[in-house]
Formats: sequence, structure tokens, C-alpha cells
Amino acid sequence: MSRRLQTLLFIASFFLALGAQANSEEKKEGEGAATSSSEYLDIKPALITNYGGPGPIHFIKVEIALRVGKDPEAGLKVAHHMPHIRHELVMLFSRQTEDSIGTMEGKEQLRKDALAAVQKVVQEEEGKPIVEDLLFNNFIVQR
Repeated sequence: MSRRLQTLLFIASFFLALGAQANSEEKKEGEGAATSSSEYLDIKPALITNYGGPGPIHFIKVEIALRVGKDPEAGLKVAHHMPHIRHELVMLFSRQTEDSIGTMEGKEQLRKDALAAVQKVVQEEEGKPIVEDLLFNNFIVQR
């Protein structure tokens, strides 16, 4: 396994561990609450696309979870529009360059752009914001 791939896998596992720790802490804090918590909806299967324009082919694989509102039907509403959401995300990821995803700031901006794209689709289709946040569960780049 190449050194670069090992580094990327280490970084991805680190962020997954942080997410799991944060999720368990949120559960502990909200155990006594009477209100229902947000629901997380995984986009399955992972999104895989090429990026970077002309030249050598580069690939990106992203596993995403969407945090939807407290409405009991929010997950079903978002899942209904998943083909449109997947399309918008694939198009967004395929427009990226080495510079735009080569730094943590670039990845965070991409996450925000992806959230905005998903929220736009849901807003257009449902007439109200349902998706509260978008999380990268796994982010792998092949250069």
C-alpha cells in the first residue's frame, strides 16, 4: 500500500473516530430530553466520480450522511428525492480541482457547498428546509 493511501486512510479513520465520539457524547447529553433528536440518513452507495479536468484521471469517493429535521417524515421526504440529490452532488464533486480538495479548508468549503446543493434541491421540491447538516463519513482521493 502506498504511503499516500496509508495517510489518507489514517486521516479518514481519525475523523470517523471523532464523529463516533461526538455522536456518543451527544446521546449522553440528550438522554433525558423529551423531544426527538435529529435523524441521520446515509447516502448509499458512496459517491464515486472523477475530478480535475483534462490530464490524468483522478477519482474521489465520498460517503455522506445527512442530518434531517425532527419531523418524523423528514427522512422519507429526503430519501424520495435522493436521485436528484445524488446527481447534484456528483456534478459538484466532478467540478473540483486538486487545489480545491487538497487542504482541510478546501474540504470544509466543499462540505458547505454540498450542503447548500442538497438544501437547494430539498427546498425546491418540498418547499421547506429539511436537511440541517451534511457530514463526510469517508473522503478518499486517488491522484
